[in-house]
Amino acid sequence: MVLHLSNFHLEGGAGVAAARLHRALLKSNVESALLVSTLTAEESGVSSLSQNALQSKKALARFIGERLYFYPQEKDPAVRFAFSPAEFGADISSHPLVQQADIIHLHWINFGFLSLDSLDKLFSLGKPVVWTLHDMWTFTGGCHYSRGCENFLTHCHYCPYLAKPEEYDISFKQFERKQDIYGKAKMALISPSHWLDGLVKKAALTAHIESACIPNCIDTELFRPLDKIAIRRKLNLPESKKLILFAGANIADPRKGFKYFRQALTKTGVLVGDVEVMVLGKANAAFVASFPVPVHYLGKISTSEAMVEAYNAADMIVVPSLEDNLPNTIMEAMSCGTPAVGFATGGIPEMIDHQVNGYIALQGSDQSLAEGMEWVLHDENNAKMSQNARAKVLETYAESLIAAQYQQLYQSLLTHE
Repeated sequence: MVLHLSNFHLEGGAGVAAARLHRALLKSNVESALLVSTLTAEESGVSSLSQNALQSKKALARFIGERLYFYPQEKDPAVRFAFSPAEFGADISSHPLVQQADIIHLHWINFGFLSLDSLDKLFSLGKPVVWTLHDMWTFTGGCHYSRGCENFLTHCHYCPYLAKPEEYDISFKQFERKQDIYGKAKMALISPSHWLDGLVKKAALTAHIESACIPNCIDTELFRPLDKIAIRRKLNLPESKKLILFAGANIADPRKGFKYFRQALTKTGVLVGDVEVMVLGKANAAFVASFPVPVHYLGKISTSEAMVEAYNAADMIVVPSLEDNLPNTIMEAMSCGTPAVGFATGGIPEMIDHQVNGYIALQGSDQSLAEGMEWVLHDENNAKMSQNARAKVLETYAESLIAAQYQQLYQSLLTHE
């Protein structure tokens, strides 16, 4: 049995990706279970550590403990959730599912779900471990994205996320601790993007560990093209306008690049008049009021069916992230036949084939982003790219393809025990 461990169930990109892989493996007749901190919804094969009120309070206490531990050391509030000290977490080494598992499959385990001590106890069980990385935390001294810092290539210290960076600061200590516990694990590190796998292979903590790239997967039967006009009527959206979608869990997060999207909309008169914008995620009226074009704010959407409708209503999606691994939003939109525009960063250029199924803009250039948006919205480009976008997902991210790659990896690890 393969046991997946993920703090989140159906929330956040990593939680969604973990649940999708679990489902894909079940469809491929692999015995799979998923253990999360708290269930988002009842689902076959998914269990929660928080089975009662007391356990839920303990989970909250671990999360608060993590944040309070880091709070006095943070550089400013903007980095509060961008660094995980992994001091607080549950000891699940004796959990029945862990004991039954043939393979432990880690996903995103921060924010009080598992600590470094928790990992140490898991690795000491001697079971093969697969770790799917959803950001850089596994090989850094605590940050989830390094924002240009390259200390992880040698040894983390003088961390730019800290108020008082020092030679032996908490990033140094976490780096040392990881170095110690990784030596106890029979582990394979899997990155959804070649970009992240390249960093794994260069990082001092992980260069010696078996690693490979296996993308996330998606249910292409659920995320599929629908009747655009019918969806727009249902959602009360204009039928004759060009609709551009921006979807971010928190559009105030600078890493999501929302300001570049807003600036790009002012760069050319061609966009104004015929174009309107759909915004998904956490925002407020004041934040979107300054848009140069009309905005349809759809709020936070939590169901896959509603997301499918939003993607199908749009003519394109813009993902101007400054750092990202393999964004689910791009995969989801493309599976619905909606072309994407994004910056040349992280795994985004692996998903979007330039001027084939979308457009890759120069990183941090609102002018380039505007040019990409215009190019995709041109009528003769959009229809062809819609077909190409769907085809790319079917050929690269379909559930059966990804499940088969993981099955091969699991078998390899079990064979070499």
